[in-house]
Amino acid sequence: MKIARFSHNDAIKYGIVDGAELVVLSGDPMFAGYDTTGERVSIGDVALLAPVIPRSKVVCVGRNYRDHAAELNNDIPAEPLLFFKPNTAVIGPGDAIVRPHQTNDTQWEGELAVVIGKIAKNVSAEDANDVIFGYTIANDVTARDLQGPDRQWARAKGMDTFCPLGPAIETEFDVSKGEIITRHNDVEVQRGSFTDMIFDIPAIIEYASAAFTLLPGDVILTGTPAGVGAFQAGDSVEVEVPGIGILRNVARDAA
Repeated sequence: MKIARFSHNDAIKYGIVDGAELVVLSGDPMFAGYDTTGERVSIGDVALLAPVIPRSKVVCVGRNYRDHAAELNNDIPAEPLLFFKPNTAVIGPGDAIVRPHQTNDTQWEGELAVVIGKIAKNVSAEDANDVIFGYTIANDVTARDLQGPDRQWARAKGMDTFCPLGPAIETEFDVSKGEIITRHNDVEVQRGSFTDMIFDIPAIIEYASAAFTLLPGDVILTGTPAGVGAFQAGDSVEVEVPGIGILRNVARDAA
């Protein structure tokens, strides 16, 4: 089941994707369930939004694909390498990625994102699926020229608009058969299988929830394969996960 969050007639709503239409839900399905209002709207008549706004945090995993660690001459981590993005970095499909004045090297990183559906603390890998609401697509936008000098990643990864999410949440996604494809100006630049992750999703949830409580609506970005690169104002970045959809954003420079 695909769940979208959208704006229609000056109201923000949730809906189940049914072909070219949305079956409107009575509230946020993570908290209100799947009761419908009886209304159906055309996807073409709405503005799709980020399918979730994390209520407390976006947890990200760095260097979780060997080929990506190698392309940046980094060591492979012995444990999941975690960092945060603030929820103010989140934008939706079609929103502009703003290249701020502080950086001259913004880069794409296409990633699978996990949406947490329950309060999760000290969750074992064996029980990790019980706290997952679904999966969506992310672009872990990075100011690469700030990442090294800052010696930590909060500014380089957490600026406004640096966390595109969307276009929908798929609640029944088979990660073992999934792959991610990123295109820069319609040219494929990344393709990776989720089975190539160094730390799989259950291991990431176990590790993260041992350190801090995950709340419903929190999002985990699971790492990017090789092929990251720079984009400029006017460029498009498109991240696709077959079975979930395509997340497309165009960049612009800050005013």
